[in-house]
Amino acid sequence: MFDRFAGLAAALFLAAPAMAQTEVPFALDWKFEGPSAAYFAAIDNGHFEAEGLTVEVSAGQGSLDAIPKVATGAFPLGFADINSLIKFLDQNPGAPVKAVMMIYDKPPFAVVGRKSQGISSVADLEGSVLGAPPPDGAWAQFPIFAAANDIDVSTITVEPVGFPTREPMLASGEVDSVTGFSFSSYLNLVRLGVPEDDLTTILMADHGVDLYGNAIIVNTDFAEANPELVTGFLTAVAKGWADVIADPAMGAQAVIERNPAADAALEQRRLQLAIDANVLTPYVMENGIGGIDPERMASALEQTKLVYEFQNAPDMSVIFDDSYLPDASERMLQ
Repeated sequence: MFDRFAGLAAALFLAAPAMAQTEVPFALDWKFEGPSAAYFAAIDNGHFEAEGLTVEVSAGQGSLDAIPKVATGAFPLGFADINSLIKFLDQNPGAPVKAVMMIYDKPPFAVVGRKSQGISSVADLEGSVLGAPPPDGAWAQFPIFAAANDIDVSTITVEPVGFPTREPMLASGEVDSVTGFSFSSYLNLVRLGVPEDDLTTILMADHGVDLYGNAIIVNTDFAEANPELVTGFLTAVAKGWADVIADPAMGAQAVIERNPAADAALEQRRLQLAIDANVLTPYVMENGIGGIDPERMASALEQTKLVYEFQNAPDMSVIFDDSYLPDASERMLQ
């Protein structure tokens, strides 16, 4: 199905001459919240402009949302869960999309529950009611988390919920816990009035899950036609993350300018949670943002096989390509 899109992105977004600004649409995974601040900072602080780019950021509707947008060439670049990308590429061999920059070195996949409803640890999930949006990236990885922790999933009542109703249902006691991104679900519940000391955040990466999280993805036809542009984009993204790490309040304000209905203090906390737990890991501190550890990725693929039957042997070179990354010196965040 993707053959007819071959070369489409390259045709739509041809690299412009030196010093000219090239318009580059960028598809986010979710709405404008704290963790998207880095991309807005890269705009506001002139990092994209310095690379000859004018970037327009579009909100998304979940971890899977950007993958087909980029694969079809509707967007040259996007932000998506790499585990969902792995499955997409297995189901759509030859689709022109791959990851080129890891952002969430430690994935935010989590189960967030309420102590008042009996959820204080992993073991408490058995016999409980779990709310999970079917397209949710954390729910997609729940079987791996369950296998790694010997959870008897048959004892859990899974309640399919929508993204808008997920946290309200936990706040009202209709479910005992929910799957979601740690920084989003936790603070959404706080905003709904749930006391923080009543919340339990179980981060899957702390309980045997070796998976990576969200990454910058690119249409490969576009990347092959515009390699310097892609590297410039990734350079600006790294600088945007460095900016918001140095000044989270600035990052939150950049979000509020695009999403006036949001709360600045809440989005700054959400951004800081993402920085501390998902972005600024020991690996990133040493190596800079963007790359992966091949051994860890191999382990992640083996874990994926526990819950997903590959149609084809996964090829790391098809999934992740670090050749577009700028030098490590340009990707250090502190």
